[in-house]
Amino acid sequence: MKCLLVGYLTADIIAKGSTNERRIGGGAYYSALALAKFCEVEILTSVGRDFPGEWLDGLRERGIKVKAIPSEKSTTYELRYSDGNTRTLRLLGRAEPITEVSPNRYDIVVLNPVANEIPPETVEAFKERTDFLVADVQGFIRAPQIGEVKLISIDASFLKGIKVLHADISEIPYLKSLQPKDVEVLLASNGPEPGRAYLRGKEYIYRPAKFDVEESTGAGDVFLASFSYFYKSCPFIQALKRANAFTGLFLERRSFDFSMEEVDELARRVKVEKSEGVSQH
Repeated sequence: MKCLLVGYLTADIIAKGSTNERRIGGGAYYSALALAKFCEVEILTSVGRDFPGEWLDGLRERGIKVKAIPSEKSTTYELRYSDGNTRTLRLLGRAEPITEVSPNRYDIVVLNPVANEIPPETVEAFKERTDFLVADVQGFIRAPQIGEVKLISIDASFLKGIKVLHADISEIPYLKSLQPKDVEVLLASNGPEPGRAYLRGKEYIYRPAKFDVEESTGAGDVFLASFSYFYKSCPFIQALKRANAFTGLFLERRSFDFSMEEVDELARRVKVEKSEGVSQH
């Protein structure tokens, strides 16, 4: 299976208390690592000369191909955590937008913007490159200005017709001209709390297994990518349970060094109900 991730690879400064750590990040990065367990993975991104070459080499060593559009500078974020699920974000630098579209076709294309780098025209172009286009909302609604991240309302009609769309519950109000029924699956996550998932407009409530986590960076990206992979071959509810379990194990270990047997065992603890309250398996 061939999968393409589109979005900035970022230089993230992770601040916890008095400690700072600089490392590679971005939605495309975390989604790519998740899918690399199962698929042939490529990343289409934009980075500057200041982006550490060893970070790109590390991806290639994992078998992930990287097509990097040249830019004067790279995208840099500061993520300051007050606890495992609460953080503030500052945009410190931004690379060139991604307007290039790969000529190849893919089994899954995941659009993972983090700083408004994917224009609506690029989204439309990718609809021609795959029958399974999925996207994360976060980067589409972030203002691209340097400084503290601010969310902006957008006309989200260009996202209609895609297979899977992920957003944090708090991000949904920023999507204008888009209803849950306008995409096949809408995942509305809520950190460790119960989230909502919509299948062709029908609402389900899911309750993730509980973990104590030191950091939630990448959670939504791993959730979207793993759900999309599982949904290619599994029924909706099974894919939802597996994706929750897969993401939970990643957050607990901050790695993907776990087996599908562990995923399936944990998935049995994830509760999914129709919004009317009727339990599903």
